Amino acid sequence: MKLFASLLCGVSLFLATPVFADGHAAWKSVADKSRVAFGSIKKNTTGEVHHFNSVSETGELALTIDLGSVETNIDIRNERMGEHVFQKGAATAVVTGTIDMEEVSGLKQGETKVVEIEATLAFAGSEDDIDVEMLVAKLSENRVLVTTADFMMLSTEDLGIDAGVDMLMKLAKLPGITRVTPVAVRMVFEK
Repeated sequence: MKLFASLLCGVSLFLATPVFADGHAAWKSVADKSRVAFGSIKKNTTGEVHHFNSVSETGELALTIDLGSVETNIDIRNERMGEHVFQKGAATAVVTGTIDMEEVSGLKQGETKVVEIEATLAFAGSEDDIDVEMLVAKLSENRVLVTTADFMMLSTEDLGIDAGVDMLMKLAKLPGITRVTPVAVRMVFEK
């Protein structure tokens, strides 16, 4: 499965930057300042923004997204996505990878830099290597913001969740739900 044929990265609606090491200090995500959001379009005319409530690191170079924590602002849709798209809410997406802190360690407070991140996305039993550009902003000596430099576009087909999206369409009696979705990531890290 080729997930990113030209920065195509889908309803994994998620890629988030992993925890990264800088010398002896470990950077950890700040949960209430970090978010992975994705968009969808139904009926070809109604755009909506959704996000995940549970984004946490599982180890030194890993980030786990609890797919059952999807928040679409409609309770029944949250339940249906958990059951039909994300394997009854028990599924997780795991992103592992590295960021070259030497590239950003020289930044002064308030400066930014676009960096290439090499990572692996584990989702629904498959793993795919991904490369993505992220904008890193040094907020203070002990805090950085890492966000997507541009939207990432994820394909539900590449993720293997088309059948779940088909079921959502059927249950909601919709003529269509987009099969490619924009994803935005905002992560704040502290050490």
